[in-house]
Amino acid sequence: MEAYYIGLDLHKKIIAYCIKTGSGTIVNRGTIAATRSALTAWIERLPRPWIGAMEATMFTGWVYDFLKPHAQELKVAHPEMLKAITAAKKKNDREDAEKICDLLRVDLLPQCYMAPQELRELRRVLRYRNHVVRMATTVKNKMSGLLMEVGAEYSKKRLHGRSYFAKLLDTVEDVPASVKELLRFSRGGLEIFTAVQKKLLSALRDNSLIHERVQRLMTIPGVGEVTALTWALEIGDPSRFFARQAISYCGLCSAQKESGGKETRGPISKKRNKHLQTILVEAAKLAPHWNLQLAELHARELTRGNRATLAVARKLVIYLLAIDKSGMDFVMHRELAAA
Repeated sequence: MEAYYIGLDLHKKIIAYCIKTGSGTIVNRGTIAATRSALTAWIERLPRPWIGAMEATMFTGWVYDFLKPHAQELKVAHPEMLKAITAAKKKNDREDAEKICDLLRVDLLPQCYMAPQELRELRRVLRYRNHVVRMATTVKNKMSGLLMEVGAEYSKKRLHGRSYFAKLLDTVEDVPASVKELLRFSRGGLEIFTAVQKKLLSALRDNSLIHERVQRLMTIPGVGEVTALTWALEIGDPSRFFARQAISYCGLCSAQKESGGKETRGPISKKRNKHLQTILVEAAKLAPHWNLQLAELHARELTRGNRATLAVARKLVIYLLAIDKSGMDFVMHRELAAA
């Protein structure tokens, strides 16, 4: 039985769709509200069986999960590659839905990886935890800024300790009452942020879906809990990557341009997973203190230029990918461990 092909263009309030046969004949097209009730009524009217496709956006997750049980096959298109293929002067929701439908119909859709729903839910929690940590850092910087604005003397290392902060407010001189009130308000917010991020991290740590995998990744010297969690949840299925692909996905290589036999390298590519890139670069700054192999690599790269941290981050990707694929704990070579 011939399947019908459906292209979907997702937006916050509406979803444009185009339905075609395998030969390219338009069966139906239009828009529906981007709600579960509207999708339920729309699904009941669809010809069967059908194969669908949509572009990866911030709205794709819930629509994909909602439609998947009803479709023979459902695909998600890579937005950057889709733009390159479908670039045109005429652009609107109806046209976009039809282009996605045509690419799906002729098997030219630039498909991207869609992680399982359970993994995406955990990833959402981790990203929110990282957002809370960034807000806490902003509050810490603002507290230091308030004290510097009024010329108050304080210990930067001890400022965020509870007992020292309370003592500081009681003993500091020539500080306006408004600044003290703002500092107390900031301290209250900081305590809330700290408690929230710890609770979220604890929930991720104990989740049975990724617990063993994270513990295995943490056997690599220099890889902590947050780095292991970020890798497991952002990479998803490690078997879809080779080492060079993983390094590129993490944004740890420069953009390449080659024309007429001449190759040039630009800055670090912006086409990457920014969450992995941030965590890996931060981990690479500390990892050489805990890992002899990474310390030697860091020292060697320092003599060649200023990209030692980047080289360590790339090596971390190789370690993480190898351990994740093998399903075995990290073991350092005896001769290196003895040294």
